[in-house]
Amino acid sequence: MRVRRARQPRKRRCGPIADRPARRGPGLPGPFVAALGCLPGLAAVVALGVCANGVERAADRAGTARRAGSAQQAARASGPHTAPRPRIVPRSVWLRGTAAAHRPPPRYDDKVLAVFVHHTDSPNDYDCADTPRIIRSLWTGQTRDRSWDDIGYNFLVDKCGTLYEGRAGGADRPVTGAHTQGFNHRTTGIAAIGTFTDGAAVPAAMTEAIAALAAWKLGLAGLDPRAEVRLVSSNSNSRYPRGTTATLPAVAAHRDAYMTRCPGPALVARLPAIRQRAAALQGRTAARDTAARDGTGQARQAG
Repeated sequence: MRVRRARQPRKRRCGPIADRPARRGPGLPGPFVAALGCLPGLAAVVALGVCANGVERAADRAGTARRAGSAQQAARASGPHTAPRPRIVPRSVWLRGTAAAHRPPPRYDDKVLAVFVHHTDSPNDYDCADTPRIIRSLWTGQTRDRSWDDIGYNFLVDKCGTLYEGRAGGADRPVTGAHTQGFNHRTTGIAAIGTFTDGAAVPAAMTEAIAALAAWKLGLAGLDPRAEVRLVSSNSNSRYPRGTTATLPAVAAHRDAYMTRCPGPALVARLPAIRQRAAALQGRTAARDTAARDGTGQARQAG
């Protein structure tokens, strides 16, 4: 049977108790803690309030400095490698008056690494006010005649430079399209409304809109529009057997990945200028100043 001895009252000493560490508030120096232990009750409370107030102000200043630094870092990270979102007419405009069709939910990739440029191979002498009807006709041909679930292009642009949302799923998101066989993943497709064979005029407003879209979409992944990227073919009917890793321009022609003349020689000839313009819209210099990652962990120098 154990007999417990009554505890003797412990004498209070100035400073922290020897057998356990003192608990300090943030930024409260040890000498102040020791001094507070020797002050009368009311004086200790006053002194503690003064010290805590000073610590709180210091913490506020430190927090403000940290937030300002974070904002500056975010601005530096996003500034030179992104471009503003161009104005994009929603698909509801060109679908107006059509019956809602049953459509499977859209599919998404993790990011957009390349932009494929197409043409619709339709007449060039259209009025831009008629663009919604033209897109609706293309949608009907692809969904009814080809039994596709939706229009294949993610975006379309007319000769006046107006951009339209194509395939459903959200213009701001990396929607998997149906525009470039073998390379629909991690890419977006934009179709220039018209036919651009040798000698055809390519409107400046159209090329400016393509550059703006490419700058914005590729900028979301930090990619230089002048770079080359690596994409894996998913279909042997493309120029590359299934499973092959192809090195392609970040702003590519349809014919770069598939056996076709699309988007036509006249528009293909404008692609170098479109890449340069897209890079400028991202705030990049004309020199080869940026290494662009291709999503496989390797970096290629901008061209």
